[in-house]
Amino acid sequence: MIFKDVIIIGGGAAGFFAAINIAEQNPNLSVTILERGKEVLTKVKVSGGGRCNVTHAEFIPQDLVANYPRGEKELLGPFHTFMTGDTITWFEERGVELKIEDDGRMFPTSNSSQTIIDCFVSQAKKFNVEVLKNQSVNTIKKENDTWAVTTKTNEYQCSKLIIATGSNPKIWKLIEDLNHNIINPVPSLFTFNIKDSRINDIPGVVAQNVTVKVLDTLLESHGPLLITHWGFSAPAILKLSAFGALELAKRNYNFDIEINFINQTSEETINDLKQIKKEASKKAVYNYSQFNLPRRLWQKLVIASNINEQLRWADVNKDQLAELTNQLTKAVFSVSGKSTFKEEFVTAGGVDLKEINFKSFESKQHKNLYFAGEVINVDAVTGGFNFQNAWTSAYIVSQNISN
Repeated sequence: MIFKDVIIIGGGAAGFFAAINIAEQNPNLSVTILERGKEVLTKVKVSGGGRCNVTHAEFIPQDLVANYPRGEKELLGPFHTFMTGDTITWFEERGVELKIEDDGRMFPTSNSSQTIIDCFVSQAKKFNVEVLKNQSVNTIKKENDTWAVTTKTNEYQCSKLIIATGSNPKIWKLIEDLNHNIINPVPSLFTFNIKDSRINDIPGVVAQNVTVKVLDTLLESHGPLLITHWGFSAPAILKLSAFGALELAKRNYNFDIEINFINQTSEETINDLKQIKKEASKKAVYNYSQFNLPRRLWQKLVIASNINEQLRWADVNKDQLAELTNQLTKAVFSVSGKSTFKEEFVTAGGVDLKEINFKSFESKQHKNLYFAGEVINVDAVTGGFNFQNAWTSAYIVSQNISN
């Protein structure tokens, strides 16, 4: 049996962040990370398209929590302790400068996730954090005031145990065996699979400011929409997938959405179209894109409105104007399935939030058992928010253990 003061299960973002902060403040404590794979920080490596979306430029806790479909209420207090500004300072003090992009996402100025990985690995080495790979955990047991953890090669004992494994069904089962309730996981960030003639052959087209609703629900989101080879993506869709994760799973990812491509009412749009009909009477509707829509998307919606490529505005009849209005403001698409968003896989589900003390991220069931990151039932929309949850929870765990 190998004794360690602190064992962290999971060599990802939350695990490293907790380990470094604990070891930095407590040089006499032995801190060990157990990573099941051959590599550490693999999710960090692929995040943000390989650039690592470290956090988001949202500096008010009440506004920041609005990006968490699960965890909004629980994270408000923790974000008052450690949030975006603290994250920026933490990395800057360790030689990693971050930059803010136009959409609020924050990346290392190097535009490489390797910068973050190098920072973590060097800091862990500096403060004598032991990082053990190929240590898949088989059992977790409480033995009096200590924790016993067995892997496929070793047996460990520790005073404090932190679980930071993210979405790991095997670890969730072990946590469940410790009398914790696990909320069944479902995918949270995903794109919509759609086959429809209106979006065939125009992948890469972006409508900048749309409203998307899931019909027969209250789910609605706003923002850019990207047409892909398989359907729809971009923030407007990803927000819906996150906030609608449970509802859309119930529907087995088969449902209808309604899109307002121009964020106008039908009444406003029909009036605008009538005015265009007067002013551009001799021009072909197909070639005369309106409402700042991408030309290829406009042309698809025109054809879907039974307006052929040669028809001039002057010759558009009442029914065609009404149908074009519908295509612009109430276009219905049938979703049949989902696809993972890039290489990132986020789930709704994990340790029940009612069983965690959010002042310390300690288990309410067991003393000296802590959770950090996505192992708990917290998830967020895309944009760096899931990492911010990892930094905040890991920091608070480290402070609690250090104090």
